[in-house]
Amino acid sequence: MSQHRAAGNRVTPGNAARKPGAGRSSAKHRVARRNTPSSTQIVGLTAALAAAAGAVGFSHSTLASPTQANSAVNLAALSLDNGQLSGITTARIQARQLATRDSSRVQLAANDTNKKQAAAAALAKARAAKLNATQALTAKRASALALAKAKADAAEKKLRESATRCEMMISGYHITATFGQGGNRWARNHTGTDFAAPIGTPIRSVMKGVVIFADWAGPYGRQVQVRHADGTVTWYNHMSKFSVSVGETVYAGDQVGAVGVTGNTTGPHLHFEVHPDGGEAIDPMPWLRNHCGLNP
Repeated sequence: MSQHRAAGNRVTPGNAARKPGAGRSSAKHRVARRNTPSSTQIVGLTAALAAAAGAVGFSHSTLASPTQANSAVNLAALSLDNGQLSGITTARIQARQLATRDSSRVQLAANDTNKKQAAAAALAKARAAKLNATQALTAKRASALALAKAKADAAEKKLRESATRCEMMISGYHITATFGQGGNRWARNHTGTDFAAPIGTPIRSVMKGVVIFADWAGPYGRQVQVRHADGTVTWYNHMSKFSVSVGETVYAGDQVGAVGVTGNTTGPHLHFEVHPDGGEAIDPMPWLRNHCGLNP
């Protein structure tokens, strides 16, 4: 009879709809099935717990009681939690290390830039110092050259203005007649020395002096007379032109005219005469050697 009652109470697909409460029972079963872990989840959890238990040094053979089993499960769960925490901590540490490395790279880059800028500034400073030194040296040399030139010019001017300095009257010449020489070309004996040269050759004052005559002088043609400091007067004759005027001060080597063929002459030349104290003419050759140190 119990078997019949049990059979009568069994719910089958045929009588589930006819029995009261059959729908609620089916809904409860469906909720229970949804809340119950699947076999795959149970196997995975079991494997994880077993692995965790093995990691802490337990085995199935050592679980002698339910208490020890519960302890092993709790330890395995704690181990899983610690593993998750360890992973999080590791990730945080790695993130911090990455940030530190990035910061270090930025700092190193900044340091490298600062070093390069410092090196560039030092190089620019060194170049500026070298340029300043070069400019100072150039200025010093220029000043020394200017001073030397000024001294040389002053010495030359002093020498040029010296009353005893002498310069040859003409260059590129050859002597064609001497003092005292006779001949039918002159009314009397020759009163000077003739220095033949091409027309236009410059004629210069033999010494410093003052021009006292610059005009036409008959058979002498164009003539310039210069009185020197000791009173001696030198004559320059047969010139093609004048380069000075009366009252002008000339120095040794200053041009007074040019070679020509004016006056009584048969060819271009300078007829040069020397008159001590403005008197009679003397032989110019000894005077040039003894008074001026010149040897024509």
